[in-house]
Amino acid sequence: MSANHTVDEETLRDRAITRLKKQADFKIHLFMYLMVNAFLMVIWAMTGAAFFWPVFPIIGWGIGVVANAWDAYGTDVPSESQIRDEMNRLQHRT
Repeated sequence: MSANHTVDEETLRDRAITRLKKQADFKIHLFMYLMVNAFLMVIWAMTGAAFFWPVFPIIGWGIGVVANAWDAYGTDVPSESQIRDEMNRLQHRT
């Protein structure tokens, strides 16, 4: 086992732990989103309001839930082509 292999394995382990924590946090966030919005819909139904006002927190908070899912399940490291493209952009700015 070479030193580079050990460092790569440790780095990969750290990334995996971070990603698993983000995914667990997302599951809690999604559960809370569903429970709170279900409660708001029950309140709406019990009050007999004609306008479905829970749509505002559902959409607003839903945007945050989607962003959280993207962070938890999306790619966590840019590809080599993305890095090269950004380096080219930075080089042409100077």
